[in-house]
Amino acid sequence: MNRLFKTSTALALALSVTGGVPAFADMDAARAFLDAHIGDMSALSRAEQEAELQWFIDAAAPFRGMTINVVSETITTHEWEANVLAPAFSEITGINFTHTLIGEGDVVERLQTQMQTGENVFDLYINDADLIGTHWRYQQARNLTDWMEGDGASVTNPGLDLDDFIGLASATGPDGKLYQLPVQQFANLYWFRHDWFTDPAIMAAFEAEYGYPLGVPVNWSAYEDIAAFFTGREIDGQTVYGHMDYGRRDPSLGWRFTDAWLSMAGASDLGLPNGVPVDEWGLRVNENFQTVGSCMERGGATNSPAAVYSIEKYVDWLQNYAPPEANGMNFSESGPVPAQGAIAQQIFWYTAFTADMVAPDLPVMNDDGTPKWRMAPSPHGTYWQDGMKVGYQDVGSATILESTPVDRAQAAWLYAQFIASKTVDVAKSHYGLTFIRDSTINHDSFTDRAPALGGLVEFYRSPERELWTDTGFNVPDYPRLAQLWWQNIGNASSGAATAQEAMDALCAEQEAVMERLQRAGVQGEFGPLLNEPQDASYWLAQPGAPWPKLDDEKGAPQTIAYEELIRRWTE
Repeated sequence: MNRLFKTSTALALALSVTGGVPAFADMDAARAFLDAHIGDMSALSRAEQEAELQWFIDAAAPFRGMTINVVSETITTHEWEANVLAPAFSEITGINFTHTLIGEGDVVERLQTQMQTGENVFDLYINDADLIGTHWRYQQARNLTDWMEGDGASVTNPGLDLDDFIGLASATGPDGKLYQLPVQQFANLYWFRHDWFTDPAIMAAFEAEYGYPLGVPVNWSAYEDIAAFFTGREIDGQTVYGHMDYGRRDPSLGWRFTDAWLSMAGASDLGLPNGVPVDEWGLRVNENFQTVGSCMERGGATNSPAAVYSIEKYVDWLQNYAPPEANGMNFSESGPVPAQGAIAQQIFWYTAFTADMVAPDLPVMNDDGTPKWRMAPSPHGTYWQDGMKVGYQDVGSATILESTPVDRAQAAWLYAQFIASKTVDVAKSHYGLTFIRDSTINHDSFTDRAPALGGLVEFYRSPERELWTDTGFNVPDYPRLAQLWWQNIGNASSGAATAQEAMDALCAEQEAVMERLQRAGVQGEFGPLLNEPQDASYWLAQPGAPWPKLDDEKGAPQTIAYEELIRRWTE
């Protein structure tokens, strides 16, 4: 696979010495790129690849010499885009694409700044489709459905093939319009040491202690038992832990919860892609998708018994079953820890880490190149019911704001399509393992590589992937509301507040933001319209979320054999 990702010195030499503007734009650069980085790792034949790149060359002609600024968060996939695809596309088209990598929170901050000021900070943002509710309400992101038929028609690739994308629903508003184009996608699943879970001695010891088979936990009750069983146990000459997480007061702590943790516990309503009318943030909307409440007093569920239970379990497991240093880590620092070999399982694990978990010298890899670990669906909490959202799926998507001048938007749209094109997507996906196209998932090269990826390919080839979704329409202003989560839950993780106190404060602060949006009227007829508060008992007595407190929040533990899960996925 290394030949796919080596740096092409021939392409590098094509850059001019003046400002990094490409010296030429023709098929010589395109062919050099295909030879160096693509080869047969494409859903297209070589002739089809060249035809697609020729189309890009022709469409880019009016914009040659321009410098287009792109920004994304720093993950493996975007690193390949920035370090390989952006320089190559610059050489191929004659447009200088500068792809900047920064933290996810910084991306949202830059986006928010441009939305508030109208100044063109970046020509293209690659940001989560979590913002679909924001973009649809504010109408400051270009509606790509209309764009592709209007100002963007001349620069829309006839081979784009939107039907081949697997995440368009997450980037589509209630109006049926596409606001963002997916360029990378990954799910939040369960990670575990398959070698330990299938070790006869360990299996026998677990069943003797707990009275049921060791396997993939179906619910949080079993996850907790498994975490307790492994924590402090000596395996392979080391002390292991039954859980991994992170707890530092940091913006990434907010994602840990806004990425569907409450719905995994069972706090939301039934319904896909997100709970209706109460979603995984505990936000209730009316029939017009106007947000009407977050606290139970207004029909929300952010501070409901199920939501509080989800925070209590998070804090309990972090304190009792994770390495002591985990409480002081953030998302980026905690991510590599399971690969170091002392973690038995992780309930909240992103498949974006897969690419970094399969290096041959890691203690979690076998000598034959297969992993000792596997991925499976995350277990759900006691409040969870069939028909609820199963988990979270990140859909990183290209977004062009209305404040970007038309010619710059047209050039940026070319880059967005290129990094998601059939020509490059198979090779890009082998590097970052964040699938966006059916044609890529079903490529023969991934059939060959599947045994080395711990269930990733099987998951994405399964219809079950549709049960993992991005943040939905209920969130009226993602940048303003998301920042409230890490601050309040940080109080719970640090012990400064109880779970109930933290969630009471969070829902009140969310409603304060929505009250300001309502008064300002900046989202028009689709902005918040908060319910009048009344006693929470009224809403707890109504069908659906918020759900009343259960007498038994532990519940009966349940596990399933990993091989049975794979059978379901493959069938």
